[in-house]
Amino acid sequence: MTQKSQKRQLPVWQESILLVVTAMVMAVIVKTFFLQAFYIPSESMEPTMLVNDKILVQKVSYWTGDVKRGDIVVFDDPGGWLDAADSRKANNPLQRALETVGLFPTGGHLIKRVVGVGGDEVKCCSDGKLTVNGTKLDEPYLLDESATKDIVFDVKVPKNHLWVMGDNRGNSADSRVHQGDPGGGFIREQTVVGKAWLRVWPLGRAGFIHKPEAFAGVNGK
Repeated sequence: MTQKSQKRQLPVWQESILLVVTAMVMAVIVKTFFLQAFYIPSESMEPTMLVNDKILVQKVSYWTGDVKRGDIVVFDDPGGWLDAADSRKANNPLQRALETVGLFPTGGHLIKRVVGVGGDEVKCCSDGKLTVNGTKLDEPYLLDESATKDIVFDVKVPKNHLWVMGDNRGNSADSRVHQGDPGGGFIREQTVVGKAWLRVWPLGRAGFIHKPEAFAGVNGK
């Protein structure tokens, strides 16, 4: 190695700082555009998601805003949906740093299943089952399908909006419950952070989160 090249070499401490900064920048990019960690704060998605499950949400599928029926989505609070108890905060510098790069699963968001997309007519109920555009749904992922009929409704989903519901229909403050709020219980597609993709904890239930076939026969978008 020449004397000139030796002079150009950074000190170890400067190289370390550069590596840390580069890693942080890359992690923020990943959080912003690709993956982010979240946890499940309530029982509203049982049995699919249990309280304190840790999940990764992927954002690539929604780069074009193409949300599908049956997707489980994480979205920003439309306003007044979220209880204070559902929000977990980073309490120390390490947790805050991990939160910044998307690795500490804080709250402040909601997670539900998309039942209707823009243009859909969603009704409850026909023989105790939901219908979407006149097609009756068979929903094997529900905790108690009989609880679906507890709230009767008939809605037309506006363009660029979604109708979302929990899998635990008897204990889910979802679109049905917020019909009287501003927005009529619909959420805007642009508030969706991403799609639930991978359960990472607990290890015994870790695995990819698949979309059900319940909506395969629904006509429309």
